[in-house]
Amino acid sequence: MIPVVVPSSLFAAFVVVLGYVVLLATSGWVVKTALSWADDGYAASVEDTDRDIGAIVGKTENVLLLTFVLAGAYAALAIVFAAKSIVRSDDMKNNSLFYLAGTLVNVTYSVVVGMVLRAILGAGVATPVF
Repeated sequence: MIPVVVPSSLFAAFVVVLGYVVLLATSGWVVKTALSWADDGYAASVEDTDRDIGAIVGKTENVLLLTFVLAGAYAALAIVFAAKSIVRSDDMKNNSLFYLAGTLVNVTYSVVVGMVLRAILGAGVATPVF
C-alpha cells in the first residue's frame, strides 16, 4: 500500500497545490507556443482528435513529472519519458520532430516548475518535499 503523503505545513500545501494549478493551466500554451515557433503551419496540420489526445497525455505527464520532481524521484522522469515513447510510437513515425519537440518542451517545463517549487519550499535537490 502506498503511504499517504501530507505536506508539513499549510504554506507548503498551498504552494504545492498552486504549483499543480499553474502547471496544468499554462503547459498547453507553452507547448503550443514553442511548436508554433518551429513551423507556422503546425496548428493547421493537427487534427482535433490528435490535439485532444495530446492534451490529455500532456496533462497526465505534467502531473506525474511534477509529482516525481517534488518527491525527489528523478529516475522516474526517465521512465515516464520512455513509456510515452513506447506508447506513442505511431505518432513518432508520422511526425517525429514535433512529437520530440513537444515532449521535450513539456518535460522541461514540468521539471522547471517543480524545481522552482522546491526552491520556494526550501527543499534541496535530493530532499523530498513531502
